[in-house]
Amino acid sequence: MNAESFIASERLVTAAYVRQGAQGRRAHELRLRALLEQGKCPEDGWDENTIELFLHELAIMDSNNFLGNCGVGEREGRVASGLVARRHYRLIHGIGRSGDISAVQPKAAGSSLLNKLTNSLVLDIIKLAGVRTVTSCFVVPMATGMSLTLCFLTLRHKRPKAKYIIWPRIDQKSCFKSMITAGFEPVVIENVLEGDELRTDIEAVEAKIKALGAENILCVHSTTSCFAPRVPDRLEELAVICANYDIPHIVNNAYGVQSSKCMHLIQQGARVGRIDAFVQSLDKNFMVPVGGAIIAGFNESFIQEISKMYPGRASATPSLDVLITLLSLGASGYKQLLKERKEMFSYLSSELKKLAGTHNERLLDTPHNPISLAMSLKNLDANNDAAVTQLGSMLFTRQVSGARVVPCGSVQTVNNYTFKGFMSHANDYPCAYLNAASAIGIKKQDVDVFLKRLDKCLKTSRKEGKKENTINETSNSGTGTEQLEE
Repeated sequence: MNAESFIASERLVTAAYVRQGAQGRRAHELRLRALLEQGKCPEDGWDENTIELFLHELAIMDSNNFLGNCGVGEREGRVASGLVARRHYRLIHGIGRSGDISAVQPKAAGSSLLNKLTNSLVLDIIKLAGVRTVTSCFVVPMATGMSLTLCFLTLRHKRPKAKYIIWPRIDQKSCFKSMITAGFEPVVIENVLEGDELRTDIEAVEAKIKALGAENILCVHSTTSCFAPRVPDRLEELAVICANYDIPHIVNNAYGVQSSKCMHLIQQGARVGRIDAFVQSLDKNFMVPVGGAIIAGFNESFIQEISKMYPGRASATPSLDVLITLLSLGASGYKQLLKERKEMFSYLSSELKKLAGTHNERLLDTPHNPISLAMSLKNLDANNDAAVTQLGSMLFTRQVSGARVVPCGSVQTVNNYTFKGFMSHANDYPCAYLNAASAIGIKKQDVDVFLKRLDKCLKTSRKEGKKENTINETSNSGTGTEQLEE
């Protein structure tokens, strides 16, 4: 309702009451106006009524919601199910145009505005999280792996002779397959063991660049967030190498936005050397459904090139989800989640260390990993190789999700590449181990329940291991007696 509507309402309802209602609506409109003018995440979160009012205002700006609209094209925002329409707040046209995912759609001003605002708010949050000199970003409706592929395909046009991607090893299939899907040959750089940590072999990276020739290398593909005992790559040193050899640098920052340490590494890498783009997941960093990522960088023109590489229009669902989430939380709410995550990491670390000690195991020393922890499983591994994987099954059946149990010597082939010691980021890591992570949204109750169930599972595994050893000893003893009698 506008001012004229409120004046007309005074004929039906007492003027004082109408003015009070108008003031109430004005409070909502002031929030909307501030958002549109500033393009930043509001400091305090909005209530759901304001958010829904805003989304409905956006929706009626799209042609499919015009009262007199007559559509005779092949894409007119028609939806057969009312439930589906309501699920998407009647924002049906998606984002972008056939030539650019960031372009404005003439028939969908509301959806286009949603897209632009979401990208602006996400950029503000990335700066808040620690990468203060980032200049551009956009939300893409693909998860991290395919978003990395989009970056590599964009670089293909800049470096047509290149066929290799330098990749410090991380045992995660999607980032490896992102390079294969783009049509490039990954050059795996094995990590070096420093104490318990697996770290980037900088000398091996530079040696491989010299051996292959810089002009034949598409980029260096580095990683921040990862499972311990691997730790974030030495981004500053890699960025300097990339700058010295004029090689692009793409960073897989999958769940690094929630970590001030990961974001600081990106900021420092861009300051001292070269980082062309960094990619992060929406669901892992903002607690929204799977299906979106953010591609960000320090050169606005290059980020625009990536957005133009996306073929066709795109789903607005990831953008809508993260916009609603950021408006609900506000900047202060998101900062509080980051603070709580860091506190829970310290709590999980101290409690897991105590539990490890009671089972004659130890928490691996990985101070450079700010999210993931690893606890040795040497005793289980010594009793029985199958006992390690059995522990993972026991945890899963007891509704513990996210914990990873990594045995020694696992071999796996991914797209015709064979990885020894797969999942451990190294050919022969010294021991089997269990991973647990303190990710955004984790609560103290999650940690306490996990530790309680892990303790029970470890006790059960030890009992079964002793029982099996006793049976084996008895069996061997019996065999020996029979042999003597014969």
